[in-house]
Amino acid sequence: MSETIQKIDISDLSLETFFRSKYNKTVPIIVTGLLGKDTQWDLNYLCQTIGDNKFLFRHYGSQRYQTDKQQWQSIGSGVDVREMSFHEYAEMLRNGQAKSEDIYLAKASLKDTPLSQSPSLQTLGSKLSLKPVTDYRMYMGHGGHTASLHYDIVHGTLCQLYGQKKVILFPPRVTQSLYPFPIWVHLTHGMKLRCCYSQVDLEAKDLTKFPRLKTALKEQQTITLKAGEVLLIPVGWWHEIITLDTDEMSCSVSRFWQVSPQSAAYFSWQRLRPILGNILALPHLIQMMIKQFLKQPNWTTIQQILYRI
Repeated sequence: MSETIQKIDISDLSLETFFRSKYNKTVPIIVTGLLGKDTQWDLNYLCQTIGDNKFLFRHYGSQRYQTDKQQWQSIGSGVDVREMSFHEYAEMLRNGQAKSEDIYLAKASLKDTPLSQSPSLQTLGSKLSLKPVTDYRMYMGHGGHTASLHYDIVHGTLCQLYGQKKVILFPPRVTQSLYPFPIWVHLTHGMKLRCCYSQVDLEAKDLTKFPRLKTALKEQQTITLKAGEVLLIPVGWWHEIITLDTDEMSCSVSRFWQVSPQSAAYFSWQRLRPILGNILALPHLIQMMIKQFLKQPNWTTIQQILYRI
Protein backbone atom coordinates (compact mmCIF):
# COMPACT_ATOMS: atom_id res chain seq x y z
CA MET A 1 0.00 0.00 0.00
CA SER A 2 1.26 3.48 -0.84
CA GLU A 3 2.43 5.77 1.91
CA THR A 4 -0.05 8.51 2.81
CA ILE A 5 0.55 11.81 1.04
CA GLN A 6 1.35 14.39 3.69
CA LYS A 7 0.62 18.10 3.83
CA ILE A 8 3.48 20.01 5.47
CA ASP A 9 4.12 23.73 5.94
CA ILE A 10 7.46 24.91 4.58
CA SER A 11 8.44 26.13 8.08
CA ASP A 12 8.12 22.56 9.38
CA LEU A 13 9.83 20.87 6.46
CA SER A 14 13.39 19.62 6.87
CA LEU A 15 14.86 19.62 3.37
CA GLU A 16 17.55 17.13 4.30
CA THR A 17 14.96 14.75 5.71
CA PHE A 18 12.62 15.41 2.80
CA PHE A 19 15.06 14.54 0.08
CA ARG A 20 16.33 11.48 1.92
CA SER A 21 13.00 10.00 3.01
CA LYS A 22 10.61 11.40 0.41
CA TYR A 23 12.13 11.88 -3.03
CA ASN A 24 14.36 8.84 -2.79
CA LYS A 25 11.25 6.80 -1.96
CA THR A 26 9.32 8.73 -4.61
CA VAL A 27 6.44 9.87 -2.43
CA PRO A 28 4.55 13.09 -3.36
CA ILE A 29 4.01 15.76 -0.75
CA ILE A 30 1.85 18.89 -0.45
CA VAL A 31 3.74 21.95 0.80
CA THR A 32 1.99 25.02 2.18
CA GLY A 33 3.47 28.43 2.98
CA LEU A 34 5.44 28.72 -0.28
CA LEU A 35 3.07 30.99 -2.19
CA GLY A 36 2.06 34.53 -1.24
CA LYS A 37 -0.64 37.00 -2.29
CA ASP A 38 1.32 37.74 -5.47
CA THR A 39 0.10 34.38 -6.82
CA GLN A 40 -3.64 34.89 -6.38
CA TRP A 41 -4.26 34.74 -10.11
CA ASP A 42 -7.98 35.13 -10.79
CA LEU A 43 -9.33 35.79 -14.28
CA ASN A 44 -9.41 39.59 -13.90
CA TYR A 45 -5.78 39.68 -12.77
CA LEU A 46 -4.67 37.47 -15.66
CA CYS A 47 -6.53 39.65 -18.16
CA GLN A 48 -4.86 42.77 -16.78
CA THR A 49 -1.41 41.16 -16.82
CA ILE A 50 -1.31 39.01 -19.96
CA GLY A 51 -4.54 39.91 -21.77
CA ASP A 52 -2.82 40.87 -25.02
CA ASN A 53 -0.37 37.94 -24.99
CA LYS A 54 -1.04 35.17 -27.49
CA PHE A 55 -0.89 31.50 -26.54
CA LEU A 56 -1.66 28.11 -28.06
CA PHE A 57 -4.89 26.68 -26.62
CA ARG A 58 -5.76 23.00 -26.77
CA HIS A 59 -9.09 22.21 -28.42
CA TYR A 60 -10.21 18.85 -27.01
CA GLY A 61 -13.75 18.99 -28.40
CA SER A 62 -17.07 18.23 -26.75
CA GLN A 63 -17.16 14.51 -27.63
CA ARG A 64 -13.71 13.38 -26.49
CA TYR A 65 -14.81 11.72 -23.25
CA GLN A 66 -17.73 9.98 -24.94
CA THR A 67 -15.20 8.11 -27.10
CA ASP A 68 -13.26 4.99 -26.08
CA LYS A 69 -9.86 6.23 -24.98
CA GLN A 70 -8.12 3.54 -27.01
CA GLN A 71 -9.62 5.13 -30.13
CA TRP A 72 -8.19 8.58 -29.44
CA GLN A 73 -5.87 9.96 -32.11
CA SER A 74 -4.23 12.52 -29.82
CA ILE A 75 -3.53 13.14 -26.15
CA GLY A 76 -1.81 15.75 -23.97
CA SER A 77 0.25 18.19 -26.02
CA GLY A 78 -0.61 16.17 -29.13
CA VAL A 79 -4.13 17.64 -29.11
CA ASP A 80 -4.89 20.17 -31.87
CA VAL A 81 -4.19 23.75 -30.83
CA ARG A 82 -5.35 27.19 -31.93
CA GLU A 83 -3.60 30.50 -31.31
CA MET A 84 -5.48 33.36 -29.71
CA SER A 85 -4.96 36.17 -27.22
CA PHE A 86 -5.70 35.61 -23.56
CA HIS A 87 -8.46 38.23 -23.79
CA GLU A 88 -10.20 36.14 -26.46
CA TYR A 89 -10.01 33.03 -24.31
CA ALA A 90 -11.26 34.89 -21.22
CA GLU A 91 -14.38 35.80 -23.18
CA MET A 92 -14.84 32.10 -24.06
CA LEU A 93 -14.64 31.26 -20.37
CA ARG A 94 -17.24 33.88 -19.50
CA ASN A 95 -19.74 32.88 -22.20
CA GLY A 96 -19.32 29.13 -21.66
CA GLN A 97 -17.78 28.29 -25.04
CA ALA A 98 -14.49 27.16 -23.49
CA LYS A 99 -16.31 24.60 -21.38
CA SER A 100 -18.73 23.40 -24.05
CA GLU A 101 -15.89 22.79 -26.51
CA ASP A 102 -13.31 21.88 -23.84
CA ILE A 103 -10.77 24.51 -24.87
CA TYR A 104 -7.94 24.71 -22.35
CA LEU A 105 -4.69 26.60 -21.86
CA ALA A 106 -1.88 24.16 -21.13
CA LYS A 107 1.92 24.21 -21.16
CA ALA A 108 1.93 27.98 -21.70
CA SER A 109 5.41 29.32 -21.02
CA LEU A 110 5.53 32.30 -18.67
CA LYS A 111 9.12 33.13 -19.58
CA ASP A 112 8.40 36.32 -21.53
CA THR A 113 5.44 37.51 -19.43
CA PRO A 114 5.23 39.66 -16.28
CA LEU A 115 3.85 36.62 -14.44
CA SER A 116 7.31 35.04 -14.41
CA GLN A 117 8.49 37.85 -12.14
CA SER A 118 6.20 36.81 -9.30
CA PRO A 119 8.36 36.83 -6.12
CA SER A 120 6.83 33.57 -4.86
CA LEU A 121 7.71 31.76 -8.07
CA GLN A 122 11.13 33.37 -8.27
CA THR A 123 12.09 32.09 -4.81
CA LEU A 124 10.35 28.70 -4.87
CA GLY A 125 13.37 26.82 -6.20
CA SER A 126 15.75 28.26 -3.64
CA LYS A 127 13.34 27.54 -0.78
CA LEU A 128 13.19 23.89 -1.83
CA SER A 129 16.86 23.68 -2.91
CA LEU A 130 15.85 22.70 -6.44
CA LYS A 131 17.51 23.51 -9.77
CA PRO A 132 15.07 24.22 -12.63
CA VAL A 133 15.03 22.11 -15.78
CA THR A 134 12.26 24.11 -17.51
CA ASP A 135 10.55 27.48 -17.26
CA TYR A 136 7.23 27.84 -15.43
CA ARG A 137 4.26 26.74 -17.52
CA MET A 138 0.67 27.73 -16.89
CA TYR A 139 -2.36 25.43 -16.97
CA MET A 140 -5.72 27.16 -16.64
CA GLY A 141 -9.26 26.95 -17.83
CA HIS A 142 -12.82 25.95 -17.08
CA GLY A 143 -14.13 23.75 -14.30
CA GLY A 144 -14.59 20.09 -15.19
CA HIS A 145 -11.53 19.77 -17.44
CA THR A 146 -9.46 16.59 -17.08
CA ALA A 147 -5.75 16.15 -17.80
CA SER A 148 -5.56 12.42 -18.54
CA LEU A 149 -3.59 9.96 -16.45
CA HIS A 150 0.13 10.14 -17.23
CA TYR A 151 3.58 10.38 -15.67
CA ASP A 152 6.62 12.62 -16.18
CA ILE A 153 10.26 11.63 -16.48
CA VAL A 154 11.54 14.40 -14.21
CA HIS A 155 10.51 15.71 -10.78
CA GLY A 156 7.81 18.37 -10.91
CA THR A 157 5.91 20.90 -8.83
CA LEU A 158 2.29 21.88 -9.37
CA CYS A 159 1.48 25.25 -7.80
CA GLN A 160 -2.23 25.91 -7.39
CA LEU A 161 -2.88 29.64 -7.76
CA TYR A 162 -6.66 29.88 -8.13
CA GLY A 163 -9.50 27.41 -7.72
CA GLN A 164 -9.01 23.78 -6.78
CA LYS A 165 -7.98 20.60 -8.54
CA LYS A 166 -8.52 16.96 -7.73
CA VAL A 167 -5.37 14.95 -8.29
CA ILE A 168 -5.44 11.16 -8.55
CA LEU A 169 -2.04 9.57 -7.98
CA PHE A 170 -0.48 6.13 -8.43
CA PRO A 171 3.10 5.04 -7.63
CA PRO A 172 5.50 3.95 -10.39
CA ARG A 173 5.38 0.31 -9.28
CA VAL A 174 1.86 -0.14 -10.71
CA THR A 175 2.76 1.14 -14.19
CA GLN A 176 1.95 -2.11 -15.99
CA SER A 177 -1.40 -2.30 -14.19
CA LEU A 178 -2.31 1.10 -15.64
CA TYR A 179 -1.84 -0.07 -19.23
CA PRO A 180 0.29 2.70 -20.74
CA PHE A 181 0.04 3.21 -24.49
CA PRO A 182 2.71 1.04 -26.15
CA ILE A 183 5.94 2.61 -27.35
CA TRP A 184 5.16 1.77 -30.98
CA VAL A 185 2.26 4.31 -31.08
CA HIS A 186 4.96 6.91 -31.70
CA LEU A 187 5.76 5.27 -35.04
CA THR A 188 2.24 5.84 -36.35
CA HIS A 189 1.18 8.94 -34.41
CA GLY A 190 4.47 10.70 -33.72
CA MET A 191 3.99 12.94 -30.69
CA LYS A 192 0.19 13.07 -30.95
CA LEU A 193 -0.07 9.96 -28.78
CA ARG A 194 2.40 9.17 -26.01
CA CYS A 195 3.49 6.04 -24.21
CA CYS A 196 3.63 7.88 -20.87
CA TYR A 197 -0.20 8.10 -20.90
CA SER A 198 -2.58 5.41 -19.66
CA GLN A 199 -5.22 3.77 -21.86
CA VAL A 200 -7.46 3.47 -18.80
CA ASP A 201 -10.46 5.73 -18.29
CA LEU A 202 -10.69 6.25 -14.53
CA GLU A 203 -14.23 7.59 -14.86
CA ALA A 204 -15.43 4.36 -16.51
CA LYS A 205 -13.20 1.61 -15.14
CA ASP A 206 -13.38 -1.42 -17.44
CA LEU A 207 -11.97 -4.31 -15.41
CA THR A 208 -12.87 -6.76 -18.18
CA LYS A 209 -10.68 -4.99 -20.72
CA PHE A 210 -8.05 -4.00 -18.12
CA PRO A 211 -8.06 -6.75 -15.45
CA ARG A 212 -4.76 -5.69 -13.84
CA LEU A 213 -6.29 -2.28 -13.07
CA LYS A 214 -7.73 -3.82 -9.92
CA THR A 215 -4.17 -4.07 -8.55
CA ALA A 216 -3.43 -0.43 -9.32
CA LEU A 217 -6.64 0.81 -7.72
CA LYS A 218 -5.46 -0.55 -4.36
CA GLU A 219 -2.56 1.92 -4.60
CA GLN A 220 -4.63 4.94 -5.70
CA GLN A 221 -4.49 8.14 -3.67
CA THR A 222 -6.71 11.15 -4.28
CA ILE A 223 -6.08 14.65 -2.98
CA THR A 224 -7.69 18.07 -3.41
CA LEU A 225 -5.08 20.72 -4.16
CA LYS A 226 -6.24 24.11 -2.94
CA ALA A 227 -5.15 27.61 -3.91
CA GLY A 228 -1.85 28.46 -2.22
CA GLU A 229 -0.63 24.85 -2.05
CA VAL A 230 2.22 23.22 -3.96
CA LEU A 231 2.23 19.54 -4.89
CA LEU A 232 5.64 17.98 -5.42
CA ILE A 233 5.32 15.06 -7.84
CA PRO A 234 8.37 12.78 -7.99
CA VAL A 235 9.56 11.29 -11.27
CA GLY A 236 7.44 8.39 -12.48
CA TRP A 237 4.37 9.02 -10.35
CA TRP A 238 1.15 8.72 -12.35
CA HIS A 239 -1.30 11.60 -11.99
CA GLU A 240 -4.66 12.59 -13.42
CA ILE A 241 -5.72 16.17 -12.72
CA ILE A 242 -9.34 17.32 -12.73
CA THR A 243 -10.38 20.96 -12.38
CA LEU A 244 -13.24 20.92 -9.89
CA ASP A 245 -16.53 21.82 -11.51
CA THR A 246 -17.51 23.99 -8.55
CA ASP A 247 -14.99 26.62 -9.68
CA GLU A 248 -15.56 28.94 -12.63
CA MET A 249 -11.93 28.44 -13.53
CA SER A 250 -8.69 27.11 -12.16
CA CYS A 251 -5.13 28.33 -12.60
CA SER A 252 -1.92 26.54 -11.75
CA VAL A 253 1.70 26.59 -12.87
CA SER A 254 4.12 23.71 -13.12
CA ARG A 255 7.85 23.41 -13.39
CA PHE A 256 10.29 20.53 -13.71
CA TRP A 257 13.36 20.30 -11.50
CA GLN A 258 16.64 18.50 -11.10
CA VAL A 259 16.97 16.75 -7.75
CA SER A 260 20.22 15.48 -6.30
CA PRO A 261 20.86 12.78 -5.30
CA GLN A 262 18.65 11.17 -7.92
CA SER A 263 16.08 8.58 -6.90
CA ALA A 264 16.19 5.04 -8.24
CA ALA A 265 13.11 5.85 -10.37
CA TYR A 266 15.27 8.23 -12.38
CA PHE A 267 17.12 5.30 -13.94
CA SER A 268 14.18 2.96 -14.47
CA TRP A 269 12.69 1.38 -17.59
CA GLN A 270 9.60 3.48 -16.94
CA ARG A 271 11.62 6.62 -17.56
CA LEU A 272 13.41 5.13 -20.58
CA ARG A 273 10.14 4.24 -22.35
CA PRO A 274 9.14 7.84 -23.26
CA ILE A 275 12.70 8.64 -24.32
CA LEU A 276 12.65 5.72 -26.78
CA GLY A 277 9.16 6.76 -27.85
CA ASN A 278 10.42 10.24 -28.70
CA ILE A 279 13.16 8.71 -30.85
CA LEU A 280 10.63 6.54 -32.69
CA ALA A 281 8.49 9.65 -33.27
CA LEU A 282 11.20 11.52 -35.18
CA PRO A 283 10.36 10.26 -38.73
CA HIS A 284 6.67 11.10 -38.24
CA LEU A 285 7.53 14.47 -36.71
CA ILE A 286 9.90 15.42 -39.54
CA GLN A 287 7.38 14.36 -42.18
CA MET A 288 4.64 16.39 -40.52
CA MET A 289 6.93 19.40 -40.19
CA ILE A 290 7.75 19.33 -43.91
CA LYS A 291 4.09 18.98 -44.94
CA GLN A 292 2.88 21.72 -42.62
CA PHE A 293 5.66 24.11 -43.54
CA LEU A 294 5.02 23.65 -47.27
CA LYS A 295 1.33 24.34 -46.67
CA GLN A 296 1.73 27.27 -44.24
CA PRO A 297 5.38 28.45 -44.02
CA ASN A 298 5.30 30.73 -41.00
CA TRP A 299 6.40 30.91 -37.38
CA THR A 300 2.98 29.88 -36.06
CA THR A 301 3.28 26.54 -37.85
CA ILE A 302 6.69 25.92 -36.34
CA GLN A 303 5.39 26.83 -32.88
CA GLN A 304 2.51 24.37 -33.19
CA ILE A 305 4.87 21.56 -34.18
CA LEU A 306 7.40 22.34 -31.42
CA TYR A 307 4.53 22.50 -28.90
CA ARG A 308 4.10 18.72 -29.22
CA ILE A 309 7.66 18.00 -28.12
